[in-house]
Amino acid sequence: MYNTRLDGLTEYPFQRLAALLAGVTPPADSAQLIMSIGEPQHTPPALLHEALAANPDGWGKYPLNAGTPDYRAAVAAWCTARFNLPTGFLDADKHLLPVAGSREALFMAAQLCVPPAKNGKTPTVLMPNPFYQVYFGAAVMAGAEPIFVPATEDTDFLPDYGAIAPADLARAAMAYLCTPANPQGTVASLAQLKQMIRLAREHDFILISDECYSEIYTDAPPAGALEACAALGEGLKNVLVFNSLSKRSSVPGLRAGFVAGDADLIAKFGKLRAHGGAVQPVPVMAAATALWRDEAHVAENRAMYRAKFDDAAEIFGNTHGFYCPAGGFFLWLDVGDGEAATKKLWQQAGVKVLPGAYLARAAAGGSNPGQAYIRVALVHERARVRDAMLRLKQIL
Repeated sequence: MYNTRLDGLTEYPFQRLAALLAGVTPPADSAQLIMSIGEPQHTPPALLHEALAANPDGWGKYPLNAGTPDYRAAVAAWCTARFNLPTGFLDADKHLLPVAGSREALFMAAQLCVPPAKNGKTPTVLMPNPFYQVYFGAAVMAGAEPIFVPATEDTDFLPDYGAIAPADLARAAMAYLCTPANPQGTVASLAQLKQMIRLAREHDFILISDECYSEIYTDAPPAGALEACAALGEGLKNVLVFNSLSKRSSVPGLRAGFVAGDADLIAKFGKLRAHGGAVQPVPVMAAATALWRDEAHVAENRAMYRAKFDDAAEIFGNTHGFYCPAGGFFLWLDVGDGEAATKKLWQQAGVKVLPGAYLARAAAGGSNPGQAYIRVALVHERARVRDAMLRLKQIL
């Protein structure tokens, strides 16, 4: 006996990648370069270790589900400054909840937002295609029907939720939006975010804005859903925003993030998480508080990514559909056949990338929008990334 909804889950992309490369041997005379996973490898800032060491007594205490007042205050202050929010717009006690990284919380959001039925029918969860696989898993395990909305070059790599079938929109319980997008790096404009929020309120679904790449950008800071809510002047109803320190501060192992938004949903999310959510230890929360209050290390981090994209522009030029993304740290390269290219790159160059098809789903009777692509994560130090890209260019 088990939850048969598990049967609706597909293999996770990295399991599929392992199966694809099983039996494929990389060259023995060159170092293997792993560019398949978006795990930041920049050295974390020194203040992380200082803050952890300064709070040893916290390891002997159960952490609070709501986090510390200091953590919530730091996040509220960061959001207010970063997204130009009016003073008091974001209440640290009503509109914020700490989470152990964004992944677990994005998954649990479906348990919060998906009702047993909507308008008498099975609820839908809208998501971009390609998509972060957690969105799909969350929808399936919540008993909803995933609706994959194209986010291709034709749509500027962003989903147009207003264009889906009215019957599917009427059943929508929630919609995931990733901005900057994973894997394409596209950023939703303030106008687009406002339009999506209006749509969510008109059709009474929850907009889940996944903004974990918001601080890795090329030129202008990306707009955010909190900023769009403030611009609309109608509060935070029907909106939840997720962010974390993993990419911003290169600390994916710290598992420190937050969800912000609709006060009623935040209160209900707190109730849900009290029963099964992972909670950050007190010293971890103290360290995370220090990181949210420091911008110097974030600027340094961003500059390192910018330098790697400058190298990418030099190496790839106008080949393989290369473009410098507005945000994030991935290359989304058109190589004709992503799976074939992935095998070839591992076998001939010792460079591991991820086939774009593993991040997308084929439309009914159609093709997979990621089939032609590979995703390349520029997460290592500059010299290593440059080496990998030169090998990529040579083989491709």
